[in-house]
Amino acid sequence: MAMKIKYKFLFVTLFLGTVSLSQETTSEEQLDEILITSSRIDLPFSENSQTITVITSEDIKNSTATNVTDLLQSVAGLDIRRRGIDGMQSDIYIRGGQFNQTLILIDGFKTEDPQTGHHTMNMMIPIEDIERIEIIKGPSARIFGQNAFSGAVNIVTKSNVKEQLKLELGSGSYGKLSLGLTAATNLEKSSHLVNFEYNGSKGYRENTDYNNINYFLKSSIQTNHQPIDVIATFIDRKFGASNFYTNNPVYDEYEETQTSLVGISTSINKNNWTFKPKLYWKRGQDMFVLKRDDPSFSRNFNITNKITAEVNSSFKSSLGITGIGLDLSETTLSSNNLGDQNRTVVNMFVEHRLLLINNKLDITPGVSLSYYSDFDFYAFPGLDVGYSFSNNLKIYGNIGYSYRVPTYTELYTNIPNFLSGNSELKPEKALAEELGINYTIKKLELTGAIFRREAKDLIDYIKETEESPIFVAQNLREVTTSGFELNAAYNFILFNNSQRVKLGYTFLEDDYHDTNVFASRYLIDTSIKNHFTGVFDFTIAKIIKPSITYKYVERPQESYSIVDAKLAAAIKSFSVFILFNNIFDTEYYEKDNVIMPRSNFEFGLTYTFK
Repeated sequence: MAMKIKYKFLFVTLFLGTVSLSQETTSEEQLDEILITSSRIDLPFSENSQTITVITSEDIKNSTATNVTDLLQSVAGLDIRRRGIDGMQSDIYIRGGQFNQTLILIDGFKTEDPQTGHHTMNMMIPIEDIERIEIIKGPSARIFGQNAFSGAVNIVTKSNVKEQLKLELGSGSYGKLSLGLTAATNLEKSSHLVNFEYNGSKGYRENTDYNNINYFLKSSIQTNHQPIDVIATFIDRKFGASNFYTNNPVYDEYEETQTSLVGISTSINKNNWTFKPKLYWKRGQDMFVLKRDDPSFSRNFNITNKITAEVNSSFKSSLGITGIGLDLSETTLSSNNLGDQNRTVVNMFVEHRLLLINNKLDITPGVSLSYYSDFDFYAFPGLDVGYSFSNNLKIYGNIGYSYRVPTYTELYTNIPNFLSGNSELKPEKALAEELGINYTIKKLELTGAIFRREAKDLIDYIKETEESPIFVAQNLREVTTSGFELNAAYNFILFNNSQRVKLGYTFLEDDYHDTNVFASRYLIDTSIKNHFTGVFDFTIAKIIKPSITYKYVERPQESYSIVDAKLAAAIKSFSVFILFNNIFDTEYYEKDNVIMPRSNFEFGLTYTFK
């Protein structure tokens, strides 16, 4: 098996390296010009002193992915563990963190789910509506708050879309069918983007069928002073969940989820001040049964609501830029298994960016102050430092404390003969450090970072001994994660057309110190150890675009390589693609006991009325 993986790795690497032998470069979307808007102090990509990966609109367009879940798998250091196809149910881990420790934002709106981190990826809007994705790795609690324990992902949706009506139709293996309708219009004092998407399949194995419906609306309304942006999305999923959460072959699990977000925001500029108020409501609904044909055997029904008001501001002066933020949220849960719960959260953020030595040195200290009605008060400071030797070379470092309060599932769940929560759990805490470098020469971009996270009281479901009857949520003693990552991107001309190669590698190592348990569900011996990704976007005759995505994953228990390939073509208003997933027919698992699909294909047609 290992020799087979090595041959696949060698084949793809040699192929990518061969086509890269060209001295002539071409223009490409400039990352330096992208404004990273996921914090109070907005900065161009090149001026940030954190490890940030941006998936641009061009990356999205050329990708072999048809959904956000698969798109994120092309980024080294992001461990996306899927339990099916088309992103039906998946978890996201950043740099060895846990799925509860990543914050997902949409246009800066925080979408964490207080019930469980398993619902984090339920908020994934259609890829058609996305302008770019900003991925922040490392300590982010002082910027976003508690759920950004190991990192954050901000999905930036499209704006200023040209007038159009787009129709999409797709099909593929496992009886897959997809339909999409996108409409955009620009009126005298407003612009609107509306999208509907349906995805369904009979499933790639027994009881993995699904039906997924997405509605998305984004409007920008011009007023006499400033525009007001409105976003609304509703995602309805119904899917067979065969052994998604348990290993018992007797169970025939099934789940239905509904996720919605409605938000309104604006930006007010006055003299040297910028204010960004937001008001939003997020709702989640989850119905899960252990036996699909016998719901009365075990049925969990949960509804969460979160209402948040926040304002972020920045002030520019001769001393630098000061950022101040405040958000207040009220969260409720109604559940037949977890009980009725409510939580009030108040977060305050303060940071200041100072430039020294002819603006070459940037120093940004900050602190997050948080109050939880059920977990008291916490303060978590952090510091970012960067030094630019030139426009092409920058080194940076950061250090910060992170934290996460337990989810309601970790506190109160009770599944007979299998799983139990623990109402005595304490919040997770960590100190994370990072040192990185960015180097750009012509069309070659190189980045690297080393990092370390010392975590205490991490929460996992464990069995202390072989005789333990069930998994119980516990605070583990201490876990230290260290590693490094390397990334390279190269743009060039071949056959008079633009080409792009992106390579990434992440190494992770966990030290569990004196933690000694018989079995762990999520944390112990499950993290990626070696993770390599390769993306190659090719263009032929300007209208034909082949793409290849390669991924190598090594975990303590297994390793595997996956190669996906797409061929797309566009002529005027008509485009078509055919996608081959797992072309080497690899047998692999991203989550224990959930085998992933073997080789499969899908194709799609798009027509745009302009």
